[in-house]
Order: sequence, then structure tokens, then C-alpha cells
Amino acid sequence: MGTPSPTRIAAALSPAHRERLMSLAREVNFPVGARLFDEGAPAERFWIVRSGTVALDMVVPYRRRPVAIESLGPGELVGWSWLFPPYVWQLGCEAMTPVRTHEFDARAVRMLMDADLAFGASFGHWVGRILAHRLQTARIRMIDLYAPHSGSGVL
Repeated sequence: MGTPSPTRIAAALSPAHRERLMSLAREVNFPVGARLFDEGAPAERFWIVRSGTVALDMVVPYRRRPVAIESLGPGELVGWSWLFPPYVWQLGCEAMTPVRTHEFDARAVRMLMDADLAFGASFGHWVGRILAHRLQTARIRMIDLYAPHSGSGVL
């Protein structure tokens, strides 16, 4: 079946660190079409998908609706803007199916990261890998949207 994706919690954190994080979780569900957050809003919580699919999106000039950048499913982290000041969402997120999540209070997790340096380092590395992946995904999506599609061969 292959190696689990490093962006999924099970592959990223040790059982002990997952247990520490999950001690702060509460279950929250979202119906199809619900907005988990909007670009520019305060980032005070984050989620790990239990089941279902969400789409990360971004506002693009001259488009009526935000443009989907990436879909996330079970085991994946939804949201990273809560970790870095000014704690404002850099993207938006919408439930594409009914979604069951574990929700976390951002301040409580930041406090845990500060109190347990090994957990903080492990969790921070996981978020860093996710950021790198999402930046590359957003870059590719923007190229798809804005790159010239003529056959001229000129860049």
C-alpha cells in the first residue's frame, strides 16, 4: 500500500506526541458547503480531518469565488496560520463533503509546544513539511491559472 504521507498525523508524530495533542481535541462536524475559515479572518483554532474532504482556497483577483488550491482528507492538518503571528488565515477552507474533525484551540497547542520542547519541535517540523507542500501546491495552481497557454514557447 506504500508509505503513509508525511502530511498525515499518523506518519508525522510519534504515538506519545499524538496522544499529547489529542488530549486537547474536541470533535466538531461540518456539513457540505460550510466555511471552516476565510482568508484574512483571525486564526484561533485548527483541525485534523477524521472523515470527509475539505478544500483549501484563495481569493484571486477577477474571480467571483475563491479558487480551490488543494483537497485534504482524513489524518490531514487543516490550518497552519494559527501558529505564526499575526494569527490570520492565509487561505480559506470549505467542506466539500460532510466532514468530521478533531478541533484544537490554537493558544492551548502553542502553550503545549512551549512547555514540551520535544513535542514542540516534532509538531513544528510537521507543520513545516505541510507548509512546504502547500506552498508548492499553491504555486503549481497559480501557474495553471495564469501561465500563458499559447504554443509560442516563449516564457
